[in-house]
Amino acid sequence: MAVHFVLEGSLLHQDSDEARRLRAKEGLAEETAKVDAGAEPDEEKPETPATPVEDGGEVEEAGEEDRPDSVASKTDKKEPKVTNQFNFSERASQTLNNPLRERTCQTEPPPRSIFSATANQWEIYDVYVEELHKQEKNKEKLKAAPSKKDGERSKKRMMLTETQSDDITKVAKATKIFERMVNQNTFDDIAQDFKYFEDASDEFRDQEGTLLPLWKFQYDKAKRLSVTALCWNQKYQDLFAVGMGSYDFNKQGRGMLVFYSLKNSAFPEYIYATSSSVLCLDIHEQHSYLVAVGFYNGCVAVFNLKEEGLDSVYKSTAKTGKHTDPVWQVRWQNDDMDNNHNFYSVSSDGRVVSWTLVKNELVFTDIIRLSLNGAVPEGPEGTQQPSIACGTSFDFHKQIDYLFLVGTEEGKIHKCSKTYSSQFLETYNAHSMAVDAVKWNHFHPKVFISCSSDWTVKIWDHTINTPMFTFDLNAAVGDVAWSPYSSTVFAAVTTDGTVHVFDLNINKYEAICQQPVVSKKKTKLTHVEFNPIYPIVIVGDDRGYVTSLKLSPNLRKKPKAKKGQELPKGPEVEVAKMEKLLSLLREPEQSTV
Repeated sequence: MAVHFVLEGSLLHQDSDEARRLRAKEGLAEETAKVDAGAEPDEEKPETPATPVEDGGEVEEAGEEDRPDSVASKTDKKEPKVTNQFNFSERASQTLNNPLRERTCQTEPPPRSIFSATANQWEIYDVYVEELHKQEKNKEKLKAAPSKKDGERSKKRMMLTETQSDDITKVAKATKIFERMVNQNTFDDIAQDFKYFEDASDEFRDQEGTLLPLWKFQYDKAKRLSVTALCWNQKYQDLFAVGMGSYDFNKQGRGMLVFYSLKNSAFPEYIYATSSSVLCLDIHEQHSYLVAVGFYNGCVAVFNLKEEGLDSVYKSTAKTGKHTDPVWQVRWQNDDMDNNHNFYSVSSDGRVVSWTLVKNELVFTDIIRLSLNGAVPEGPEGTQQPSIACGTSFDFHKQIDYLFLVGTEEGKIHKCSKTYSSQFLETYNAHSMAVDAVKWNHFHPKVFISCSSDWTVKIWDHTINTPMFTFDLNAAVGDVAWSPYSSTVFAAVTTDGTVHVFDLNINKYEAICQQPVVSKKKTKLTHVEFNPIYPIVIVGDDRGYVTSLKLSPNLRKKPKAKKGQELPKGPEVEVAKMEKLLSLLREPEQSTV
């Protein structure tokens, strides 16, 4: 607050001591001034002769006039001027002004560089001529185009050179961060729900739960393609890969591999266009930049996200033992003795193949060949071999490295070993139609789950030939997935657009959540995946959309310890939960579900 003018008042209260002292001072000053002024004219007066006065009367009068305490002298004296003649007090009032506050903020100025150039007429002309030459060269390359593959490669190379030469690539990282900020501000309510929202109404639902829709992921150039594969990145838990293709085998064409992040739902992080439909994919757990992909044409490929370019770094060909039918599943395995990366694939041609990344090529090894009668077709050329079984899905055991399961088109599930290529360890008559997915439990070493287009989901103990649980979902089941946080929770998606979430610890007979998540009735759900750490699932449909859904608290309950008991720590809790369920079903009195 700045004070511009101050004036001190001279008013005093008349009864105060200071006012009396002031009046006394003023009175003395006036008297001295009068005395000084009265002495001077007496000296200037002309002397008059004294006249004799009879009886002394005149002399007395003159004497009376000259006395200072006479009446005349009193009348001539001026009374001292009082500052305040009335009993008056001055009062002033003023409203209180709020003190001013200054708030300042300062940002660091962006770095500046001074650029200067002269734009002459001949310089502008040279630039135009250079651009014209570039356009002519591009036209000549397009006219040449010896084959489709070469033409596509040349187009990709041209696109790469154009983007690399473009100045916007210099600020690519900054623009990506800025795009994420804009999207998070735009969908702030969804981000808040993802982080903080918990459905309070679960307390009144009698252990049933709900799914809260979050982000919806869509890429315009993949609208007519179906979601054929989903996989989360284990290192960067907000990143997931989506395989695009078609399950309509009469209308096969291009495919696409795209990567989305929860931080930006508007546009993919990586995009790879493929000439054939992508049917399966898997991201390496340790080296999260390596992605194995299986195609409809029987090829398998490996993409490296660190490498610049739109092509795969490894790809199988007819010379290097590619499959002759669509590849339905791929899975990364531990590195071999020479520290080479390797993955497995299963196809409709009945082969389970191991692929090893050696230098610049894929080296294949046939692990097992599937057949309808259970025996592996072997024999010299010319001999009649048994009919081949079509493999549709497989999964490797979480603890036992050599053990894996293979689901077939005929509805059977074979338990196999990497070390025994001549026979199956066990065969389960699982379903009446093709086995769409088979997956081991993350916690219990004996339990696996399978689903099929025959509307059923079955849970198995691999030491027993019959299923422990069978659930009929009233529609063809596209995919099933175990939750990473509980041994008894799993989710399944059906072709009627519904997500089913089960918790066997709460209800062994029905799903605790059945929720349609598609906007159109004819939309079919194809795949489902749980996030490794966040309480969300992603589901894909046949229209190219991926929807993320948050699980309500009832769908992710943790077991509570009874009085006087302590729960085991870590994954032992989940193993104990599942073992308790299995022991109840193994008793002869208990009937199967």
